[in-house]
Amino acid sequence: MDVGFVGLGNMGRGMVQALLRAGHRVVVWNRTPERVDEVVTLGAVRAATPFEAAEVGVVFTMLADDAATEAVIAGPNGILAGLPRDGVHVASSTLSVRYSAELTERHRTRGQHYVAAPVFGRPDAAAQGALRLVVAGPQVAIERIRPLLTALGPQQFIIDEHPQRAHAVKLAGNFLILSLVELLSEAMVLAEKAGVARDRFFEVASAVFSSPLVDRYGRTLLERRFDPPGFRLALGLKDVRLVLDLAESTQTPLPIADLVRQHALEAMAHGQGERDFATLLRVVEAHAGVI
Repeated sequence: MDVGFVGLGNMGRGMVQALLRAGHRVVVWNRTPERVDEVVTLGAVRAATPFEAAEVGVVFTMLADDAATEAVIAGPNGILAGLPRDGVHVASSTLSVRYSAELTERHRTRGQHYVAAPVFGRPDAAAQGALRLVVAGPQVAIERIRPLLTALGPQQFIIDEHPQRAHAVKLAGNFLILSLVELLSEAMVLAEKAGVARDRFFEVASAVFSSPLVDRYGRTLLERRFDPPGFRLALGLKDVRLVLDLAESTQTPLPIADLVRQHALEAMAHGQGERDFATLLRVVEAHAGVI
């Protein structure tokens, strides 16, 4: 298939690689041309504007937040203007539920389809085509882009025909991940202050609470692998804010989310924004008097 792709950050570059490897023709645009150069050498086609990337009929966006997405959606050179009637915009970013619902209506008024397909997985999984995708939108549009979704990951969870609900699932899932980092950090520090070596505690925790997430984040914390980031603290803080916005709109108390936000803000205040979210461990250690 021909597919446009807008947004070549760590995740976007990996997703483009997976699409190219599956044999799709990928037309790419990014705000910084250097990122485009990297994937053009792999076989991607350069677009001059988001409009041009969307002209092919199906376009993915993978950008940092609502504002970055809006910057490529709106205007005469944007995706809304470039996407043909019956074209499909696939938003794989972590967006707010409110903005995702707004995009649904804006595409509908132009006779276009909008599918939300946020992903779970790190950049290495993106490059390997091993992401897990949460998908919602019109069934006809989902079936049309199925080969592209399959190229990105073998496991796709179809929620329903309301795109914003896929973003609700993504936010709830990210809340679990961010809370897990907080809980593992607190548990490791607690065990250490009681005289137990962190690696011994992790050996037990990894066996008793066996899961890929516990193993991955536990090892990251144990080895203090904060660079290069797989999930930047600044983006994690953005996601916590979106989670709390959704919690307020649905009248859902989330006291753990409040705590994670506060600790993330403390880490940001100490210049940790571009490091992995696992750097939250440093805040927990500081509160416990370990560092």
